[in-house]
Amino acid sequence: MSTKSRYLSVIAAVVLSSLTATVVAAEVPAVFDTKTCKADYPKSSLMNEEQGTTSMSFLVAPDGAVLDSKLEKTSGFKSLDKAAIKSISACKFKPGTKDGAPAQTWTKVDYSWKLD
Repeated sequence: MSTKSRYLSVIAAVVLSSLTATVVAAEVPAVFDTKTCKADYPKSSLMNEEQGTTSMSFLVAPDGAVLDSKLEKTSGFKSLDKAAIKSISACKFKPGTKDGAPAQTWTKVDYSWKLD
């Protein structure tokens, strides 16, 4: 390989890697306000002293509404998981963006259930 070919290969690799970084950085996931969006502790979970963290993903529309949800990791208790998904799905999110404009994006949410 000539010096010129190697030089062009290095330039191409640098350009491709910077383009990839730009594409990844151009998408910002949606977020919700943890102070105003809370889930009620299920009564049966309170009585059984159940605690844990429910990990979920939400597909959020450009207007901030939840379009879809998925349970990523259970808290270990179905009632806690169900309550978290139902409550957070009803919340209004600050929409995510792609290239600076509101867009439909997936976002991950961990909801911790703790007894005081």
